[in-house]
Amino acid sequence: MTEPTRATGCLPAVQDEAWLPVEDPAAVGAVRRRVSALAQRLGFPPSRVAEIGIVATELATNLCKHAVRGVVLLRSVQADQPLVELLAVDSGPGMIDPETCLRDGQSTTGTLGIGLGAVTRLADSFAVLSEVGLGTGFATRFHATRHPVDPGTTAAGLTRALAHEPVCGDAYAVRQDGDQLTLMLCDGSGHGPMAATASQRAVAVFCEGDPCAPEVAVQRIHTALVGTRGGAVSVARIDQAAGTVRFAGIGNVVGSVLSEQGRRGMVSLPGIAGYQARTFRGFDYEAPPGSLVVLHSDGLTDRWSVDGRERLLAAPPLLVAGALLREAGVRRDDACVLVARVGQP
Repeated sequence: MTEPTRATGCLPAVQDEAWLPVEDPAAVGAVRRRVSALAQRLGFPPSRVAEIGIVATELATNLCKHAVRGVVLLRSVQADQPLVELLAVDSGPGMIDPETCLRDGQSTTGTLGIGLGAVTRLADSFAVLSEVGLGTGFATRFHATRHPVDPGTTAAGLTRALAHEPVCGDAYAVRQDGDQLTLMLCDGSGHGPMAATASQRAVAVFCEGDPCAPEVAVQRIHTALVGTRGGAVSVARIDQAAGTVRFAGIGNVVGSVLSEQGRRGMVSLPGIAGYQARTFRGFDYEAPPGSLVVLHSDGLTDRWSVDGRERLLAAPPLLVAGALLREAGVRRDDACVLVARVGQP
C-alpha cells in the first residue's frame, strides 16, 4: 500500500485480483495474459502493458525453474492514479545472496541470466525477500507511465479466498491520522459473499468514522455488524511518537509485535462482533521504531516464528505478509494478513 501522508483518512484501497499457481510452463502464459488484461482494464498504454507482460513472464518463468509451490498474485491499487502490483512467492530453496542473483549475467540454469535484471529495470518499484530453506518473494509495482513510485513500505495487507469461493470473507483497512497509523482486520464468520458483506461493512465503519481509540472502533464495528453474520475484529493503533501500539479485539484475529527480541502476542477478548461482546478493552504494548505490527485471521495458523529471521524483520510489509501467508496459510478457510512497520515519528 502507498506511503501515508500526515493526513487523516484511509489509505488507498488495494484489490487482490487473482492468485495464480505456477506449477508448469503453461502457467507462464496464463500469468502474462491475466496481468496484461488487468493493465489494459486500468487504462495503461500498450507499451506499458507490454513491459508489465515481460516482467510477469520473467517472474513466472523463474518460479517454474527454481521454485516449489510458486504463485503470482495480481493486485490493483486505487491511488490518485491506478497502479498494478505483482507479488511472486514460492517455497523454494531461497537465495544466499539475492543481490548477486539480480545482476545481469547471473544464472544457475544455463541461460543468459538477464530475466531478473530486466524486472528491476522495468518495474517502478521492486523488492525481494529470500530466506534460505524457506523461499523467496518478489514485489513489483507499475505506474501507467514509467517513473518511480512509492514501494509501499509502511503497511500492506493480503487476502485470499477459500478455494472456489468468488470473494474473500476477510477484509482489512489502514488509516493515517497525523502520527498515528491504525490497522483494522475483520474475519467475517464463515466464508463467501455473506462473510464478505460483514467484513466490508466493518471496513466502511472504520474508514468513515472519526479517529478514536481502538476499543471504541471495535465497539462501533460491533454495533454496525448487528444483522450480519458478524465476525472477529481487531484494531491496532500505532503511535509513532510514543513508540507504542494500542490493541483491541473481539474473537480470534491474532495480533503480534515483531522485533529483534522476538514475537509478542496481543490480547483479544472472547466474542463475536455483531452478536456478543461483554466488554471492549484496549491494551498497550511497546512498538519501537523498526518493529512490525501484524494482524491475521484464523485462516493462518498461529504456528510461525521470527526467531533468527533478520531478513524477514527488515523486509517491506507486503513481502512479510506474503511470507507469513505462505508458511501459515494452510487452513481451508479465507485468509487475511496485515503488516505495518513502525517508523520514526
